[in-house]
Amino acid sequence: MERFDFDRVIDRRNTNSLKYDFAREMGYPEDALPLWVADMDFTTPPAVTEALHRRVDHGIFGYSDSKEDYAAAVLNWFEARHSWRPKAEWLVKTPGVVFALAMAVRAATEPGEAVLIQTPVYYPFYSVVKNNGRTLVENPLVYENGRYSVDFSDFERKITENDVKLFILCSPHNPVGRVWTREELCRMGAICQTHGVTVVSDEIHCDFAFPEHPHTPFPAACPDWAERTIVCTAPSKTFNLAGLQTSNIFLPGKALRSRFKEELSRCGVFGVTVLGMAACQAAYTGGGDWLDQCRVYMRENLDYVREYLATHLPQIRLVEPEGTYFAWLDCSGLGLEPEALEDLVKNQAKLWLDGGAMFGKAAAQFQRVVLACPRSTLEEAMERLRRGCEMTLQLSSDSLTP
Repeated sequence: MERFDFDRVIDRRNTNSLKYDFAREMGYPEDALPLWVADMDFTTPPAVTEALHRRVDHGIFGYSDSKEDYAAAVLNWFEARHSWRPKAEWLVKTPGVVFALAMAVRAATEPGEAVLIQTPVYYPFYSVVKNNGRTLVENPLVYENGRYSVDFSDFERKITENDVKLFILCSPHNPVGRVWTREELCRMGAICQTHGVTVVSDEIHCDFAFPEHPHTPFPAACPDWAERTIVCTAPSKTFNLAGLQTSNIFLPGKALRSRFKEELSRCGVFGVTVLGMAACQAAYTGGGDWLDQCRVYMRENLDYVREYLATHLPQIRLVEPEGTYFAWLDCSGLGLEPEALEDLVKNQAKLWLDGGAMFGKAAAQFQRVVLACPRSTLEEAMERLRRGCEMTLQLSSDSLTP
């Protein structure tokens, strides 16, 4: 079996990389080390680049669509990796999961109707609701003893009090790292079924659930509510293909699928790119070994962060993830106001992270670190964080000295 080198540092600057080339435009120092946006600093699997080279060498990029072999690659992946066999007729391709979430909001609700999300959560969840003129309702996750859980009483109360029509689930959850158990999914699904709430489940990080916390697709946990469920998936996070804008959305219910397609048509969207389809099919048929090694490497990155914090920065607590490739850091032990914490990270540590406040007000004392990078990059980031904390805490101490 081929061994892949995830330690190799690849210079991504001057490639129009959102992660590396737009610090100044986004208000960060040019020398800030970026571990914010959720893409990888690893090259995609060889099977993908080989498929793309073949397509590019052909030299014609006219109107294209997929055939049975594309659907088979996607369906076989979910059956082999997640013990769930969706049907080919359920599959609708879209240019991205966030786009699909917006289409789901438009297909399943009317303007002014209520949509429920569980906060803190991936920040586009807020915008796809608000920007489409729907009412946002929050079911805050409970953070206790270093772990997040669902407040089911509040979940049902918010649904009934606000006449919620749609629930957007993040599974696995970004940024807190929970992989919901089958029992938790069944309980949420039962409540939604009781009150007639459609469910759209963003499962883009499903391939990064840890082995001891297996991912369960929502329709597999709640088959009785599958016809009112939309499952959003993509190879983008799994194989570092975000720039190719290809996602696979599953809609088991014929009526809901028809409304979803109508919304796509209203937006003038009729498919995805020819290169995106080629990359997706190649990834799902030939990228398995690469992914298995990548998962091990990023788990070791997580181990490194855990050990580093325990040794050098015990004031910062790692919220133990059950999946994803994020480290969600509880920085409340530093005793800083949110603005001071942001200044520490941005200006003292010279790090470009996603501050917790963008995921929800209750997470203002948190920072999200992307672990999909070479170990040397992560080592540099942790050293910068340590130095930044030392400088900030020293300045704070000096200001208190008479």
